[in-house]
Formats: sequence, structure tokens, C-alpha cells
Amino acid sequence: MRHIVVTVDNLPRKKVVIELRPVKADAAARLRRTTQGEITTLGSANFERYAPLMKVVQNTDTKTLTTVYFRLYPLFQQSYEDLGYPGQYFNDRLVEVIDDMLKTPDVQGPIQLTQPKVFYEYADPKLEALSSGQKLLLVWGLRMRLS
Repeated sequence: MRHIVVTVDNLPRKKVVIELRPVKADAAARLRRTTQGEITTLGSANFERYAPLMKVVQNTDTKTLTTVYFRLYPLFQQSYEDLGYPGQYFNDRLVEVIDDMLKTPDVQGPIQLTQPKVFYEYADPKLEALSSGQKLLLVWGLRMRLS
């Protein structure tokens, strides 16, 4: 429960604590990219690796998910307070996170990357300035597929 709450709390921030993600990426799950000459872009194969997860999300019954959420809410709330938010509500934070992720821009065409050091970054400073949750949606290709 704690890992879910930490991840939700981190999504509108610049960084997500990787060690506390509720789902661990396998070692082979690296960022898929395409390079042509000097230009590197987010590769379409990157979106394909998230297709099974997206299928689960799309096929989830909203009513059932809501029922489970309400049933488990006391545990979510306790975990949120244990993070250092006494007197604040996890549900309020969840709504903030959803609002932030809904503000993810709809990016058309390939997304150019740059590698100033070890990790890749978005070449467009506006995309690089997005929250970690918004960047995650771009990597999943979700905003592009919704348009």
C-alpha cells in the first residue's frame, strides 16, 4: 500500500522514487528510442511495451475499481499520513494528481530526445519541465493515442 501511495504522491513532482514503485520494471525494459543521424526520438517500440498495461487499464471496470478504492481507503489514508501528511487527505492528493496528469500536452509527431549526461531527456524544454507523471504518459504514448 505504501508503494502505491508514495508513487501517487510523487507523480506531480519532478522525480518518482524508483525503489518504491508498486510495479518494478524488468532490467531489459529500457527506454526505446530511434536514432537517425544526430536526431534521437522516442521510439514507437517504446509504446508497444506498455500495450499490455494499457489494455488492463482500458478494460478495468470503473465501478469495481471505485468499490475497491473505497474499501481500501483507510489503508491508503494511513499510509499517506505515515508519509508525513497528518490531517491531510489522500483522496485530495489523488484528485490533484489526476488533474495534473490530465494537463499532459497532446504531442503530435516524434518526440525528440537528448542525452546531456547518462539519462535521456526531452529535447523540448517544455516537455522536460513536465511532472514525472506527465512524462510517464508521454513515454507510454497515451496522450498521442487518445487524440
